[in-house]
Amino acid sequence: MTTQFTADDVVPHSGQMSLLSEITGFGDDWLSAAIDITPNTLFADENGVPAWVGLEYMAQAIGAFAGTQERLEGRAPKLGFLLGSRKYSSPVEYFALGQRIEVKVTKNMEAENGLCAFDCELKGQAIAIEASLNIFQPEDANTFLRNAQQ
Repeated sequence: MTTQFTADDVVPHSGQMSLLSEITGFGDDWLSAAIDITPNTLFADENGVPAWVGLEYMAQAIGAFAGTQERLEGRAPKLGFLLGSRKYSSPVEYFALGQRIEVKVTKNMEAENGLCAFDCELKGQAIAIEASLNIFQPEDANTFLRNAQQ
C-alpha cells in the first residue's frame, strides 16, 4: 500500500513505551516494522535489549497492524490485549546494541468476538525467531476493563 503511517500514528502507546522505530510496509493481513537497538532503547543495558522483549516487539507490530486498519477506515486505533504466545524461543539472550531488528506479523485467524491469531517473525543479526501470538481486541476496551474488574 502507498499510505504511510508512523508507529505513533497507529500504536496506542506513547513516549518510551512505543518501541517500534518505523513501519516498513503493510497489506490486508500483514505488517512489517523495524526496531533500532540503541543505548536509549527501552529495556537496554550494556548488553543490549533482553531477547524476551521480542514478544513485546511482536505485540506492538500487531497493534500497529490493527491501528493501520483502523486509520484506513477513518477511526482511531483501539487497545488490544496479548493473551498468549506459542513457540517463542530466541537463539540469543540479548539483541545487540547497534542492531536493527525486522518484525513481520501476519494475521491467520480472526473471530467475530475480537480474538485473533498472528504468525510473527523477528529477524536480525544472528536472529531468526518465529512465534504465534493470540490477541483480543474488544470493541470498547474501557468497558471491557470495567466489566473485568467486577
